[in-house]
Amino acid sequence: MSTETTLFEKIIAREIPADIVYEDDLSLCFRDVSPQAPIHLLLIPKKPITRIALAESGDQALLGHLMLKAGEIARQEGYAEDGFRIIINNGRHGGEAVPHLHLHLLAGRQLQWPPG
Repeated sequence: MSTETTLFEKIIAREIPADIVYEDDLSLCFRDVSPQAPIHLLLIPKKPITRIALAESGDQALLGHLMLKAGEIARQEGYAEDGFRIIINNGRHGGEAVPHLHLHLLAGRQLQWPPG
């Protein structure tokens, strides 16, 4: 595991700017700079967890917090009723680009299935 500071840790520390839509003590949500849908937000835990497969039992409450916040943010941003998708990529074959657990919140158009 790398000890290098990730892009998301730099956003949390305000070393890199981001269009933040939500923040609390445990999480931060901001607009993706390379959106894959009209609405594409990233919801990240402030605790650096490399990926979902490396989360531990002690992270259970934090993981639940992220899921509940995803729904709250969808309602707050006005796209919950039309629908949205939550995606978590894990590892290279899963499409993971930043080694810091993050939830993609996609909305604003009809999303296709299967996704990729």
